Amino acid sequence: MPEADYVTISSGDLTARIDPLGAELCSLTDSHGREFMTDADPAFWTGHAPLLFPIVGGLNDDRYRIDGSEYELPRHGFARRSRFDVIAAEANEARFLLRDSDETRAVYPFAFELEVAYHIEGTTLRVEATVRNPGTAALPFSFGYHPAFAWPLPGGSPKSDHVIAFAEPEPQPIRRLEAASGLMQSEAEPTPVEGHHLKLDTALFEADAVIWDHLTSRSLTYGTPGAAQLALAFPDLPMLALWQKPGAAFLCIEPWQGHADPVGFSGDFRDKPGVVQLAPAGSRSFRMDVSVLWAD
Repeated sequence: MPEADYVTISSGDLTARIDPLGAELCSLTDSHGREFMTDADPAFWTGHAPLLFPIVGGLNDDRYRIDGSEYELPRHGFARRSRFDVIAAEANEARFLLRDSDETRAVYPFAFELEVAYHIEGTTLRVEATVRNPGTAALPFSFGYHPAFAWPLPGGSPKSDHVIAFAEPEPQPIRRLEAASGLMQSEAEPTPVEGHHLKLDTALFEADAVIWDHLTSRSLTYGTPGAAQLALAFPDLPMLALWQKPGAAFLCIEPWQGHADPVGFSGDFRDKPGVVQLAPAGSRSFRMDVSVLWAD
């Protein structure tokens, strides 16, 4: 979509630009014009911050089974490639809505609404995605955020000085994806986190994403202490992935509800780990706050 068609919201201290295609955050700049999002270099990855719905990650052979029928979905689902309706656009907030259609029901046989609200106050961007079930049967789904932030962040600190600081100690093992299939391996690896802190290094991502399927923290900071940092809060999402392509100038920090199929999984989608079952007329919201702490 042409950038002129993006929806722009701002507090004066922080400005966000959102593409209605995927309701995707494409830019986050401070009052000095410093960019905190990916440069989207096509040599690595052209995404910015796709929304993952109704699945997170990949499916076994890109197929899933539900209620006796089989369907096909691409990795991370269809929301990221769907055009959302702009239902509100004001100076510092905007809302986007995706509803089921003949096209979505062919691959995901459910009525749904996915509303995504962006709001900026001061130096904090709040994103809240709400899934509603207007149907008569339980709605099974997963949801995730996939924002790609600049690495290094603006401010002059090198990549090697950047760290993730979790709100809580994270001693539990991490999970990896199988290289050939992109599915979740059953084996775990020792955590690279020391106490609360993960020192970032591109070598961490030579085996693809680093995944916590049972994360204790619901917030973290990313950046260089004493220099540019971002604070992320994701109170409604119990899983997290970090991902990048070595050599690229971005780091994806991805709070999730759900993950890729485990290797060999062939059960009903409703029984997949991380899938939410939303009752008829119910709703479920997932919030992510991104705050610029310091960028001088």
